[in-house]
Amino acid sequence: MSDLGLTHVALAVRDLKASVSFYEQYAAMKVVHRRLAGAEAGVAWLSDLTRPFVIVLIQAPGLSDTPLGPFGHLGVAVASREEVDRLVELARTDGSLVSGPTDSGPPVGYWAYIRDPDGNTLEVAYGQDVAFTVLAAVESGATNLEDAGVGA
Repeated sequence: MSDLGLTHVALAVRDLKASVSFYEQYAAMKVVHRRLAGAEAGVAWLSDLTRPFVIVLIQAPGLSDTPLGPFGHLGVAVASREEVDRLVELARTDGSLVSGPTDSGPPVGYWAYIRDPDGNTLEVAYGQDVAFTVLAAVESGATNLEDAGVGA
């Protein structure tokens, strides 16, 4: 069986080791694949092991990209408000906190923005209703945003 749907987001990084460490610490991700792509280049795939989706980190000489953010971001759900607070304090201590925590109520929840080593923004959040919203759309037979009750 081959992959279907959204499988990954790829980010160019300056320091693969530092970026892997960041996503392990702040997003509870694990390296599921690693390879060298030449003498000075490396690739790591990271996953939270909850679904077939990875963040691909690519470090190569001369490879650079515009960081994701400040508003554009990767979003990670955590188990509790206390976990958001713990990560916020860790980010505040290491100088990577961008904003938060903020309680925006349903469906957005309690969240904060943290900057990764390359300037990309990671949102850590508790109480977002993404899974429920997607499941409700699937169960209703929605095939597009208008069918799911979202204005076009």
